[in-house]
Amino acid sequence: MNPTLLPLRLCFLTILLLLPLLSYAQQQVTGQVLRAQTRQPLEGVTITASSGEQTLTNASGRFDLTVEDQAAFILISHIGYKPDTVLMQHLQPGIALQVYLQPLAANLSEVVVTGYESNRPLLETAGAISIIDREVIERFDESSLVRAVNTVPGVRMEERATASYRLSIRGSSLRSPYGIRNVKIYLGEIPFTESNGITNLNLLDAANFNSVEILKGPTGSIYGAGTGGTVLLEPRRAASGERVLQVGTTFGSFGLKRYTASASVGGEKQSLYLQYTRQRLDGYREQSGMDRQTLLLTSIFNPSGKSTIQANLVYSDLFYQLPGGLTREQYEQNPRQARGGTFGSVAQNASMNQQGINLGLSQEYRFSDNWKNTTALYGLFRYRDHPFNTDYERNTNQEYGARSRFLYTTNLGDIGTTITFGGEYQRGFEAARTYDNNRGRTDSLRTDDEVLAKTGLLFTQAEFELPSNWIATAALSLNDTRYEITRLHQAPDGGPYQYTRDFSAVLSPRVALLKRLTDQVSLHGSVSAGFSPPSEEELLTSDGALNQDLEAEKGINYEAGIRGYTLGRKLSFDVVAFHFRLRETIASRQDLSSIAVFRNVGATSQSGLEAALGYTLLEDATQLVSLLKVWSSYTYSHFRFRDYQKDEADLSGNQLTGVAPHTLTAGLDLATRFGLYLYLTANYVDEIPLTDENTVYADAYVVAGARLGLKRELGRHFALDVFAGAENLTDQKYSLGNDLNAFGGRYFQPASPRNYYGGLSLSYRL
Repeated sequence: MNPTLLPLRLCFLTILLLLPLLSYAQQQVTGQVLRAQTRQPLEGVTITASSGEQTLTNASGRFDLTVEDQAAFILISHIGYKPDTVLMQHLQPGIALQVYLQPLAANLSEVVVTGYESNRPLLETAGAISIIDREVIERFDESSLVRAVNTVPGVRMEERATASYRLSIRGSSLRSPYGIRNVKIYLGEIPFTESNGITNLNLLDAANFNSVEILKGPTGSIYGAGTGGTVLLEPRRAASGERVLQVGTTFGSFGLKRYTASASVGGEKQSLYLQYTRQRLDGYREQSGMDRQTLLLTSIFNPSGKSTIQANLVYSDLFYQLPGGLTREQYEQNPRQARGGTFGSVAQNASMNQQGINLGLSQEYRFSDNWKNTTALYGLFRYRDHPFNTDYERNTNQEYGARSRFLYTTNLGDIGTTITFGGEYQRGFEAARTYDNNRGRTDSLRTDDEVLAKTGLLFTQAEFELPSNWIATAALSLNDTRYEITRLHQAPDGGPYQYTRDFSAVLSPRVALLKRLTDQVSLHGSVSAGFSPPSEEELLTSDGALNQDLEAEKGINYEAGIRGYTLGRKLSFDVVAFHFRLRETIASRQDLSSIAVFRNVGATSQSGLEAALGYTLLEDATQLVSLLKVWSSYTYSHFRFRDYQKDEADLSGNQLTGVAPHTLTAGLDLATRFGLYLYLTANYVDEIPLTDENTVYADAYVVAGARLGLKRELGRHFALDVFAGAENLTDQKYSLGNDLNAFGGRYFQPASPRNYYGGLSLSYRL
């Protein structure tokens, strides 16, 4: 044997012996990375194994990476997106990995909004819009939406009693002594606000939503009558490739017990999401308990490459008690007490029982790359049994409706153009009876009414992508609302007769202009008209009186804003200034029997500033502290009555009732690589005028909350989230959901003092 060949032979033999080991010590990882909201591929995403190997995704979002066997995880990261980590033990041989990256809150160019039917990034949308995503909702215990909604500027949500919500966008609570009025709400493509102008948001649970978009100011050019704003609720849905079972429970102060269970299955052509929630609460005050069950079913089906069908079903069974308002003396003496006296809340069993079912079906059909149509059909049934302090209401409501819109994209020369047009129709029939309340039982019949409500909307909008990064929008709608009230009986000897009120068709235009200063900053401005007819409850009050002189509100809104991010995308900002002049303003006042009555009070002038800021100090999934962020939102409201003559008193120049001049919310988010997280939130509300005369005010207050938790993967299939939290850490005594212009001085609805909660959520991936 040639001695010079011996080393070569030994080297060759060594390589042959090591080849099986080398092949065993490596594994192949393939997959695709998509945008979570749009399901579009992401190019240039960095895929890094813990053992050091690295690659980038291609134009289709796909990657192929060979990693060492000792690799524990791979990190998927991209500028402007929240990084994701996948444990190697969760990978299945032969199955490609699919990853959905969520955009950072600061990355406004990637946050796609559905508001104004444009489906554009927020940075290219002209309008005051706030988005509450799933992450914000989960900052709190999900027992209500109040704390999540109050993190955004220009919006205040209140809870007069447990599950008795009031939503105010830029002062719209002026005409909402209870419930939600003058704000149009949609659930997916389906109107959730009924044709009579009433929205029963408390029939839904905070866990039902994936995101909440809030459009502030008049949006009648697209969404119909309203001067307050529009809220778009996106229900929970199963993502493609998702197969998860989840259960959760929360326990807290004042008898809070909350249970959730869900199942989600998502494929390429169909998906199904089923969720059940149950929440019970004894309440802080007397007569303030609640019990709510909701069942949510959503599905998506793609029968062809051109068609997408979505279906929603929501069933809800809700009961809550009404403790009633307190005078200042009662509030200071014992805030836990309910309203007393002959018509006290306990004696009369003041409470609300509601059952409802909403069904919706929508289809998006793409005729071509330029043409598509989305048509939605829905129906609802609702039953209400409502003993109140001074009367007893029972009613049932059946409704159906449809909304259809066409979208056409083209080029007018070098100008990209998107044209949207369509219509919406709602028809509701309600059988309503009021009785004397005899200690929580129906007594003599007072009134028996049948109410037919019809509302219609035709709309069109054109968007033009002009040179030099300008985007112009022009929109117009025609709105019409009609009520037909048939009184079958009125005590002692009235009826039958019919009353018809038609709020004639009104044109509502909107013009907006946006300028992209850079790829990180944009300016926008708009002028829009609003039209808001009275709701059925404002025309037909619970004591059976017909308010025949009430007129619709009308107004014009001017606004301008700037939004974007800077400092290496770490600082995000969104600032809007506006001026809204409203005519025929509707305001409420309680009469001797505590029934809310409504009237037009002339004009109001509403000027304000809304600002949201966020700064990400640290975001790196490989570091011990993987996220550290601070944020805040501020609202300044200079709202005044104009031309308001009440009896002999001139109230012009007074502050708008129920609106705080200043509100401020701030928070801190902290997360670690090991799954530990901490959320801190503080909320300041300035003093609030409770009477039109500005003689009584609710005190200013500061409340704070905290949530501490741990999210961990347990093996290949399980994920656990254990948490504990506290609200009103300052133990502030305050009133949340004051009764405006209340008779007898019963203005105050005391909120809970310091309270605690804790729970867990367990997920199983099939």
